[in-house]
Amino acid sequence: MDLRKLKTLIDLVSESNVSELEITEAEGKVRIVKGGVGMPVGAMQHMHAPSYVSPLAAMPLTDVPASAAPVVAEVVTGHTVKSPMVGTFYSASAPDAKPFVEVGDTVKEGQTVCIIEAMKILNEIEADKSGTITQILCQNGQAVEYGQPLFIVE
Repeated sequence: MDLRKLKTLIDLVSESNVSELEITEAEGKVRIVKGGVGMPVGAMQHMHAPSYVSPLAAMPLTDVPASAAPVVAEVVTGHTVKSPMVGTFYSASAPDAKPFVEVGDTVKEGQTVCIIEAMKILNEIEADKSGTITQILCQNGQAVEYGQPLFIVE
């Protein structure tokens, strides 16, 4: 969507009694919301280009409370074992069983490290690299997404 058109829409919303406007076009979707704590006047979301950041979405927010400041992610070293599917993460084969791996355990490529249940099917997830488990990034019973990091192996 053309930025001039977007600016015009933002101006229309800000000058009217409309509190929210959402427009969907072939190249994306625009949602403009008036007011709100810590929210810019407008934000643009592109469905076909998720890596694009709108200049509006990147505007500095001066009314954000200090407690809502962004958190800097820690730098993770090592190989990440990621979830190959959406499902529920289980660290052991049964609730009373010992976990497949714990922090500090050495694993070999192809060794089962957890189970992900998807649609009542238990899928064993294997390490795709040999090394030592340095972090377990999920809790037992947690829902996981496709590509979500599960373990760090060094």
